[in-house]
Amino acid sequence: MQENALKELYIEELRDIYNAEEQLTKALPKLAKAATSDELRAGFEEHLEQTKGHVERLDQIFEALGEKPSGKKCRGMEGLIAEGKELMEEGELEGEALDAGLISAAQRVEHYEIAAYGSVRTYANILGEEEAASLLEQTLEEEKETDQKLTGLAETINLEASEEVAEEEEGEEEASAPPRKGKAARA
Repeated sequence: MQENALKELYIEELRDIYNAEEQLTKALPKLAKAATSDELRAGFEEHLEQTKGHVERLDQIFEALGEKPSGKKCRGMEGLIAEGKELMEEGELEGEALDAGLISAAQRVEHYEIAAYGSVRTYANILGEEEAASLLEQTLEEEKETDQKLTGLAETINLEASEEVAEEEEGEEEASAPPRKGKAARA
């Protein structure tokens, strides 16, 4: 691949992830508001601050390249955010089950970002953009850490969600069971 073509791809991919991060800064407060777990809400709020830092790093990279970050719409992130929004708006889930769904949606976003940052970091290394590669590596590591935190939360919240479902099913069975006749009723 020609270096010039790789550099063009690198810049386009940076624009894509820049837009993805901008979309995420608008979506994370909504996820935090929808979360019922205090720990999950705090995690979304913490990641919002981290995401703002990711945008700042990308701004530094664009400045060093003499390029503008705008001009590309990240359709991938748009779709992932739309799925999360749909989950919140359907209203079918609540409590721990809703939180489990929010974690799943958030992890899909994190995996998308991990793939994107891994690719642009590699391009930066190949192109000799050492400072950019270092900044992108920092962000990549933070995205991996966020994914691990979400996995840890999921282990607890998913279990609580399954217990919540079991309790609901048990309550439904008791409500639909015919009344029992006791010894006093037979007399």
